[in-house]
Amino acid sequence: MERIISLLVENKFGVLARVAGLFSARGFNIESLSVGPAVDPSMSLITIVTQGDERILEQITKQLNKLIDVIKVVDLTENDYVERETALVKIHTRAEDRAEAFRIIEIFRAKIVDSTPTTYTVEITGDAQKVEAFINQLRPLGLKELVRSGQIAIARDDAKAAGEHKRRPAVVEAK
Repeated sequence: MERIISLLVENKFGVLARVAGLFSARGFNIESLSVGPAVDPSMSLITIVTQGDERILEQITKQLNKLIDVIKVVDLTENDYVERETALVKIHTRAEDRAEAFRIIEIFRAKIVDSTPTTYTVEITGDAQKVEAFINQLRPLGLKELVRSGQIAIARDDAKAAGEHKRRPAVVEAK
């Protein structure tokens, strides 16, 4: 079972190594790992995608919560969430394949970010299945290089909570 775990951590040296160590100590592979700054620059957000036994993943989650530098642990797969991945794909561009490359790029709403006489570098963003389908469509044209960001994810607000957080009207001071 695939799990997406989101961690809010203090932005300190060694935190990522300790987090990854919890997974490797139990023989779990991290399929995707993404780290970036949070709203507060003194914190980072780590998104981990892994697969495995629910009981052991529950233990890992509990141990993650015990790490001093971990502020919050959320298993996003237990709620509704939005996930995205970005890939840069460099493909060969033989004259006879250019029309097909453009057709695939257009269908998937990707964009060419670099072009040479022999290659296109294409950027695609979407859920992991879309990115994988795009890559599979381009494969017959000849993939030269591929870089994927890994998944990032954020929890959706539920409808009830979202209604409670409506924007308040701006207060205008009378003069």
